[in-house]
Amino acid sequence: MAKDVIIACDFASADETVKFLDRLTRIRDEVVKCDDITVIPRPFVKIGMELFYAEGPQIIKTLKDRGHKVFLDLKLHDIPNTVKKTMKVLGEYGVDMVNLHAAGGIDMMTAAKEGLMLGAARLAEKPKLIAVTQLTSTDEETMHRELLIDRPLDEVVKQYALNAKEAGLDGVVCSAFEAAAIHEACGAGFLTVTPGIRLTKDGSDDQKRVMTPKEAKEAGSDYIVVGRPITAADKPNEAYSACLEAFK
Repeated sequence: MAKDVIIACDFASADETVKFLDRLTRIRDEVVKCDDITVIPRPFVKIGMELFYAEGPQIIKTLKDRGHKVFLDLKLHDIPNTVKKTMKVLGEYGVDMVNLHAAGGIDMMTAAKEGLMLGAARLAEKPKLIAVTQLTSTDEETMHRELLIDRPLDEVVKQYALNAKEAGLDGVVCSAFEAAAIHEACGAGFLTVTPGIRLTKDGSDDQKRVMTPKEAKEAGSDYIVVGRPITAADKPNEAYSACLEAFK
């Protein structure tokens, strides 16, 4: 079931990010009424490495204070103890979703979940922890030639997803092409968060496995992550609205 569009705020600074988000008209299909005041929820946003490393934890507070849900996309990958301690810190920030690399293995992912829950113990709603299977910039030829993984791409992604489920994670980051197979293997409630989304088939940039929002919905994606097709659009409001309409 389609859940939401996440805007990838891959900007260099907090100022640039806030200015962009201020440009977005709050076009949503959900309206919450509270004390006779109509509140339209703000977009779910993704903070990546560039922005987080430039601004630190303050950018999370800034966006949360503005009413945004936050997906912190740092893709942790280290020994289990280091990842556990780091996830504890990230859990204290109040993010809604965070990720790591499934290639770190089940022990690392299990430790990460433990650390994240420790950090988020005070929160009523716990953050979702998801694992990156293979980057959407990686195709099968690259995986075979450079990473020396000789199994088919879809088989590798499926196994990484099964490992993530065994470790107690909530879902995976994957291409929309793999969403249906992951749901079949891991269950309908296991989240598929899919980048590599373009409004049209044109302009895939450095992504090699891309789909449109409508195609991703039909393929079974739970969340789509959309960056440049919205953030670099001449009319970002219209691009965001088009994504919502096609996906939700």
